[in-house]
Amino acid sequence: MSRWSFAVSIPVLMAGVAVWLAAGWLCWANWQRSGRRKVVAFLEVLRLLLITLLAISLLRPEVVRQLQRTEAPEIVVLNDASGSMKTRDIMISSNVISRADWLEQKRKARFWAPLEKTAKVTIEDFAVPPNSTNAPGVKVEEGTDIDLALETVLKRQKNVKAVLVLTDGDWNLGKSPVGTATRFREQQIPIFSVAIGREAPVPDLILENVSAPSYGLFGEQISIPFKIRNHLPREVKTVISLLDSKVEETKKEIVIPANGELQDAVVWSPRAVGERTLTLKLPVEPDESLPENNEQTFRIAVRLETLKVLVVDSMPRWEYRYLRNALERDPGVEMHCLLFHPGMAAGGGRQYLPSFPGTKEMLSRYDVIFLGDVGIGQNELTEKDAELIKGLVEQQSSGLIFLPGSRGRQLTFLNSPLQELMPVQLDRTKPEGVGLQNESALQLSSVGKRHLLTRFDADEYRNDELWKQLPGFYWSAAVEKSRPGSEVLAVHSSLRNSWGRMPLLVTRSAGSGKVLFMGTDSAWRWRRGVEDKFHYRFWSQVVRWMAHQRHLSEKQGIRLSYSPEAPQAGDTIFLQTTVFDASGFPIEEGNVVGKVTAPSGRGERLEFSPLGGGWGVFKSSFNPQEGGKYKVRVSSEKHGRDLETEILVTQPQREKQGQPVNAEILREMAGITEGASGTLDSLNEIVQRISLLPEAKPIEKRIRLWSDPWFGGGILLLLAVYWIGRKMAGMV
Repeated sequence: MSRWSFAVSIPVLMAGVAVWLAAGWLCWANWQRSGRRKVVAFLEVLRLLLITLLAISLLRPEVVRQLQRTEAPEIVVLNDASGSMKTRDIMISSNVISRADWLEQKRKARFWAPLEKTAKVTIEDFAVPPNSTNAPGVKVEEGTDIDLALETVLKRQKNVKAVLVLTDGDWNLGKSPVGTATRFREQQIPIFSVAIGREAPVPDLILENVSAPSYGLFGEQISIPFKIRNHLPREVKTVISLLDSKVEETKKEIVIPANGELQDAVVWSPRAVGERTLTLKLPVEPDESLPENNEQTFRIAVRLETLKVLVVDSMPRWEYRYLRNALERDPGVEMHCLLFHPGMAAGGGRQYLPSFPGTKEMLSRYDVIFLGDVGIGQNELTEKDAELIKGLVEQQSSGLIFLPGSRGRQLTFLNSPLQELMPVQLDRTKPEGVGLQNESALQLSSVGKRHLLTRFDADEYRNDELWKQLPGFYWSAAVEKSRPGSEVLAVHSSLRNSWGRMPLLVTRSAGSGKVLFMGTDSAWRWRRGVEDKFHYRFWSQVVRWMAHQRHLSEKQGIRLSYSPEAPQAGDTIFLQTTVFDASGFPIEEGNVVGKVTAPSGRGERLEFSPLGGGWGVFKSSFNPQEGGKYKVRVSSEKHGRDLETEILVTQPQREKQGQPVNAEILREMAGITEGASGTLDSLNEIVQRISLLPEAKPIEKRIRLWSDPWFGGGILLLLAVYWIGRKMAGMV
């Protein structure tokens, strides 16, 4: 069926007819005045036709066609099959069942039967978890994409009467379903929804995240951060345990606030070398609903590495002597010393260097450098040495430790390249530092209480008490404040200035390396009464923490580090490789290439670009899109260097159990399309409302003649013919 439609009122239409009649009379009069010439008659008829077409276009004419539906109306039922539907939070009699089980019971009962009397019912599952049956090379993401499910209905079905969505609303993938709901409204298709589950979280403890490092060194303390969320209406005091093959390695007492979260770390000291599979586990509380999310398993490599350390000082003060002894007796450390005696030759003896290793190839072997009470000039370090140290830290991931002394030589670094690496701002008016008659102590900051460098006990509170009991100091460097981007681990217990307490133990990142400032020279006094218990442990932790990034993966002549160390799918992983030639010199030119192979077998070529500076450092990056082990291979064919390693990428868990239903998005979808949304008890009522929906109206298609390009083009063509005809007829 077809009809014409005009968007105009009757008075306007009558005025238009009057104008058209007047135009017709003028055309007739012009023809009479021309002597009734045939060519003029043709042109006047053409002009009247153009006036008629233009007048019609102003009336906005449309041809309306109504198409009767021949197919039977269809009602589509979308069932959520995602992992979050396994949440057990539905009470049936005295039993608690999962959302998926509740939906399966309703399917067996054929809840849609009343709808089959008036329409065809199609049952579809969406957000089905991927499995091994997926076609090779086809990537299937796990997650709930409600928008995709609705859009698929619009593409596949032609005569949809209504859509019923049964889901918990845990939309975590794709676009917002509100946009597609608007398209349903345009086509007059209502969306009905039933929220399956509770709108409040399930009473539960969840071990949400474990961020273990990829490797640890034998003999060091390895910090394993974790995050716990508490959906119980009470505070939980419990013990988290680290297990290795069901054998408890360590444990920690924790307190999780009611309906809150806790971020903490457990410290583990490995007792063997090799790949270890560990499990972090929480005891199950009596009122928990989901005991299966109380533990996580991860892998970590334990290695034996010999870290190379260089200690540079001027006077054989007590701090230097005991630090040297601590590092010399550490089986995981190879130490060299350089002692500048003022006015004398450099110190000599076992493990002493006659001069500073003043070339890149000599200095690049060191993982950590200690700079004591030394400075630039006066037969000590040179500007070139400072530039080399800066490049080593920033480009080769080495660590630098400032240990100033009473000579005040550290102020000379402020006019050298090392100024940018200094974690604190020194007081230039007090080069000799600050001496007190009464003993002072290092007071841990909130960051320092949890930091690995200052951890003498796994328990944060006991650790703080141990630091308070350590012997204090009488001298400290004069520090004004910490620099932006630094972390203050400890402050002076008594001295303050306009910026607050004086920071004395401060860390800072510099390029790919780390820098530590220790503003007192009395750590050796921690040996009083306990010998090496705290002094050796502190410096051992410092050296291993600062050298960690440098030894992520290495082979003869080539080293690879990456950040972040525990990446997730979707993160950008930044790679940095250092390549040496056969003589041990960092290469300055050469083609360094790589290849990364995803767990699915898909390969990607990596191009490494030189960082510059002559340190043999090359950088690249890639973006993993799936979880699992990625094989990374880096090679420099010209120099015969090749390294292969694995990077474990975790897949963020989109489908989480125990989350409350997202009823708000379901209500919004139903409201936009003039449908309805309900809860578990409303299913039968929703089905009844769908069965009472009226028959769908005929499909109406409108052809808008007034805006059709062909119609406008025809008018332009006739105008051209008219004006050409006037010129040819000699009419002005």
